[in-house]
Formats: sequence, C-alpha cells, structure tokens
Amino acid sequence: MKKNTFILIAVCFVSALVGAGVASYAVVRNLDTATTIEYVNREGDTTPVAKSYFASAEQVASYPDLTFAAENAVKAVVNIESIQEVEVRQQQIPYHPFFEFFGFPQQPQQGGQPQKREHRSGGSGVIISTDGYIVTNNHVVDGATKLRVKLNDGRVFDAKIIGKDPTTDVALIKVEAENLPILKFGSSDNLRLGEWVLAIGSPFDLQSTITAGIVSAKARQLDVIPNEFRIESFIQTDAAVNPGNSGGALVNTRGELVGINTVIKSSTGSYIGYSFAVPESIVRKVVNDLREYGVVQRALLGVSFRYIDQDFIDQLGKDTGITEVGGAYVASVVEGGSASEAGLRKGDVIVEIDGVKISAPTVLTEQIGKHRPNDRVNLVVKRGDKVKHFEVVLRNKAGKAELLTKNDVDVVEVLGGRFADIDDRTARKLDIRGGVQVQSVKSGGLLAKARVREGFIITHINDKAVRSVADLGRLTDKIQSIDGVYPDGRAASYTIINE
Repeated sequence: MKKNTFILIAVCFVSALVGAGVASYAVVRNLDTATTIEYVNREGDTTPVAKSYFASAEQVASYPDLTFAAENAVKAVVNIESIQEVEVRQQQIPYHPFFEFFGFPQQPQQGGQPQKREHRSGGSGVIISTDGYIVTNNHVVDGATKLRVKLNDGRVFDAKIIGKDPTTDVALIKVEAENLPILKFGSSDNLRLGEWVLAIGSPFDLQSTITAGIVSAKARQLDVIPNEFRIESFIQTDAAVNPGNSGGALVNTRGELVGINTVIKSSTGSYIGYSFAVPESIVRKVVNDLREYGVVQRALLGVSFRYIDQDFIDQLGKDTGITEVGGAYVASVVEGGSASEAGLRKGDVIVEIDGVKISAPTVLTEQIGKHRPNDRVNLVVKRGDKVKHFEVVLRNKAGKAELLTKNDVDVVEVLGGRFADIDDRTARKLDIRGGVQVQSVKSGGLLAKARVREGFIITHINDKAVRSVADLGRLTDKIQSIDGVYPDGRAASYTIINE
C-alpha cells in the first residue's frame, strides 16, 4: 500500500518539474526484492500557458450558433398522445367437474364479453400555421380514436385528423386555437452534406428535447414505410432521435423546418448513431394537398424502373449495352399511362428530370412525388446512342390527368393490409389469371371488418379484375364487393354493407 502511494506522489512530483520547465521522467526498475525509481532531468521546452488552448473571440464567432434556431423552433414543436380503443375479451375459468363435486357452483361456459380498453402511445408534431395545423407522422396518429396535443407552454388541446398519407408517412392534424407559434418551411433541396441540423421532439416523453448533428446523407431509401406505393427519400443525420421523436422537427441553423423525423435505424429500437427524416420537399407537398383537397394528389409517371448501379451493370450490362452508372432503366411501361402516351419505351434510360440528374435510386420517385396530376415534367432519355427529350403530362393512379376528390378512395388504405402479387405457379395451380395476396390484415380496415384472413387472394373488386398490386392502386371507387380465392382453392366473395 505504501509503495503505491509513493509512486503516485512521485508522478505528481515529476509533473510539477515539467510545469517548472524541466523535462523529467521516471525510470522504474522492478527487482526481485524491491522497486527502485531513478529520475532523469533534461532541458526542455516549458508547457504552453493554459489559456492559449482556448479559442479566441474571433474563432468562437466562426462556430455554428444553434441557440437562435433552438430557442425559436422549440416553441412550435408539440407532444402528441395517441389514444386507441381496443377490444379485449374477458378470460373465464373453464368448467371442470372437480369444482362441482365439492359444491362450487359454476356458470355454463360462454365466450368472454369484449371490453374496450385504451392503448396510449406518444409522438411529436410541428405547428405550421397560427390557427392550429400540425404536421406529424402517419404512424403516430394511425388508428387513433382520440388525439391530445400538448404545447411547449403546457397547454393541452384535443386534435382532429385532417388527412393522412401512408405512402410518405406524413399526416396533418388540427387543434382549435389561435396565434400559435409556428415553424416556417425551409428547403431540404438546399441542404448540404455536413450542414448542422437540430432534431426536436419528445423522446421517452421528455418534451421539448433538442439534439444536434449534421446531415450525413440525402435521398436514402430504406424500404421501411409499410406501403407498396411508398415514397422514400430520407435525410440521414446523426442527431440523436429516439422513440417519441417521430413526427418532430428537423431544423436548420436558421430555424427553418427541413424535415420530419421518422425513422431510427437500429437493432435495439433506440438511437445508435443514425436517424432519418422525411424531407421538407415531400412534407410541404403532402400538407398542401391535404389542406386544399383533403386527399393527396399523387402523380404517376407510369413506369417501373431500376436504378443503374454497378450491380445492374454486372447483371444486365451485357444484355442492355449499358456500361455507365447512373440513370433509371425503364423495365416496363404502363399501357395508357403518362410515359406511354409521351412515347417512352421499355429499355429507355431516364438520366434527368426537370434538370435534376438521376444520381440515386430515389431521385426519380422524389421528383415525381412533388407533382400533381396534369403537371408537366421534362425528361432527358438515352435510347441507345441517342439522347431524346420528352415532355410528359403526369396522370393520377386511375390513369387520368385529373385531380382526385374526397369521394375517390385509396383502396389499399381502406382495405387495411399488406399485399403482394402472386407468382405464375400459384396462378396456374388455382386456375386464375392473376391476383393480389393478403399478407397481413390491419386492425380497423375493411378486410378485418369483413373477416378476410391472411393468404386470401383478391381477384376482383367491384367486379373489376385485380391481377397485380399496381391494379389495386389504380382503383378509386368505393368498395362494394371483394372476390377471390384462398390458397386451398376455396372461392369466397364478400359484400360490403355501407354504414
């Protein structure tokens, strides 16, 4: 014990000598019987004065100041409590003759009576208008029977859903209030890699939590939005985001809204280094549609495509003659769709849209996602050795250059489920020409209410053939009937009784 103490003091003594301008170090020799310490003194430079390690006022002024953005933006970020009523059946003790034998009366066994219980979850939102419009994530409010919004100043309001868009995971809700603090939209297109951003929300119910980071990447596609027609072009940051941050603000240093925090990429469910936000360019378009029309005006190009990366070249480069990375290879063209009418063909390579180069898999989808039906876009296309220019009039999912109304139905959303095309082998086995298989059934959707089970293959809706998920997405009429077949060959028809 004494040896250890001595060595510590010796080190302190050496440090003192260094501070005095003498370079000293201790040589420790371990012997069989004892430990000896010898000190060697040498001339050396003195340690710099401590204050020279601190930045000057000029240097401090060059650092990013996040205080203005944080103190102003936090006022417009709210906590959202989503309350969902769920039915739970009572558990009853089963009848057993043992209890009767000892004189314990038992009621005849009956199914448990359903009881309603409240399931609560939390998220965040951003006030975008002084009269109470709030943008958040679809998954924060989806299925809610009641929404409560808590402002930064502590006031609490009930909220109603104005509209939802499951394809972008954006939703718009509203509270009845006036003169609320707001966040103005910035430009996600102008964000630069390495630029400082703030994430503001209510992780783990810790309202008004602010974290900072930089833009790590743009136009990320993760395939995490549970919708076949998803539009993903996330902003990736290293600002800490955790459960409860969903729907909160991603803010630039000027205090402008540049994204809505949505996704954590983590094996634990909590932040481990990266988070992802829906860019402002998509959020603004969805919000404007929901406010003006009550539905999202989704424009479609009418092609299926594959981004040309090194994997594409390795697999298909020889067959297609493509040797350069970049651009969207047109794998198929929807007959009667926007691209088809403009003259695009299978095998074309779209290299630009409205002057924006197709430099990532999500660029084409994101750019189309900013438009409404009947908008015009300009495409630069490679066809063999030639470069062609096309002006394309975009159409809606029903193949028409018209805006949708509230009476038009998002069939995928109304059905409530996840779907996939069946393969040719299944179609031959069941003697059908195609169909869409129900992979999962969502609580509260039309499939759940009609007691349609997983595995059911939809072949017709309202007597119209459904041979693919794309066909499903093009339907807009209110659903009156669903026809199809189960994998065991049993046909089934469901008639929808409108309430």
